[in-house]
Amino acid sequence: MSKTIFITGASKGFGRIWAEAFLKRGDKVAATARNTETLKDLTAQYPDTLLTIQLDVNDRAASFAAIEQTNQHFGSVDVVINNAGYGLFGAIEETSEKEARDQIETNVFGLLWVTQAAIPVMRAQGGGHIIQVSSVLGVATLPVLGLYNASKWAVEGLSETLASEVKDFGIKVTIVEPNGFSTDWGGASASHSEPIALYDGIKEALYAGLTPDTIGDPQATPDAILKVVDEENPPLRIFLGKVGFPWLNQVYADRLATWEEWKEVADAAHGGQVTA
Repeated sequence: MSKTIFITGASKGFGRIWAEAFLKRGDKVAATARNTETLKDLTAQYPDTLLTIQLDVNDRAASFAAIEQTNQHFGSVDVVINNAGYGLFGAIEETSEKEARDQIETNVFGLLWVTQAAIPVMRAQGGGHIIQVSSVLGVATLPVLGLYNASKWAVEGLSETLASEVKDFGIKVTIVEPNGFSTDWGGASASHSEPIALYDGIKEALYAGLTPDTIGDPQATPDAILKVVDEENPPLRIFLGKVGFPWLNQVYADRLATWEEWKEVADAAHGGQVTA
């Protein structure tokens, strides 16, 4: 049975690669982008199963209209993949108000508007699957990506909450957490704050650690996404790439050790009688 897949940010990177993978196997795809001209070749190749929609996810009304257009055109919206977003590079001190607001607006509110639009459609049809593209940086952090980290931590909290709220409607939620991949995310699609020289050393250390072995190949990701979409009981969270699990395994070990070390202080702050 083919499915109807709605993907934001489909002009390039993961969105483009995944849209093409779904089309190749016979699914119907609504691909949104700020500039749909980049999807002309796919439209020519898949005229009956590809619907392109110009969309800026920051526009809440347009996001609702895009979901409704997809439902009217294909008769269902089985899977929504919230992929639109970008990275803001800059230390916290370097980040301007506009840069900070724009980052949260797109990565958090843009995802929220599409999610809100999809829920009633999926509820009415008896189910669906919402896939939120987060990041390993939604679970741990790296320096000079503070606002991006914050946006993905927000996506994590929003989406975990969402999963508990919509499961009785038959709607599944999966949070996809890629490590670094060789997409335009860190290149042409990225935004950079005005630098302060005091942070040059931190940036140099960060970039020195991004060796070729730590950067994944985006062309290797479709099989994982197809498997998640086809799974009857998909995971709430899944890493993409081999970096996330060993890194986060150590991060959580360190967190647990710190919480354990400070447990008595924390318990005493509760007040009343403390039991062991």
